Amino acid sequence: MGKFNIFKHELVPKHILLSKDEARKLLRKLGLTPYQLPWILASDPAARALGAKPGDVVLIVRKSPTAGRSLALRLVIPG
Repeated sequence: MGKFNIFKHELVPKHILLSKDEARKLLRKLGLTPYQLPWILASDPAARALGAKPGDVVLIVRKSPTAGRSLALRLVIPG
């Protein structure tokens, strides 16, 4: 059986693993520290598929009926 790609499912929003430099620049622009972000577990299927490690920042892009798209940031934590 082949490997299942969860990002091909219509209900799974796009997840983007930010580089350390991209995350640092974005958080500085927003005036945030990483620990002010909501969390996502490293064991989350999307985080695992991205190869995210604790301390990484993930950008989630969702479709929104009112805004067109919605952006969310998550800090990867052990788990």
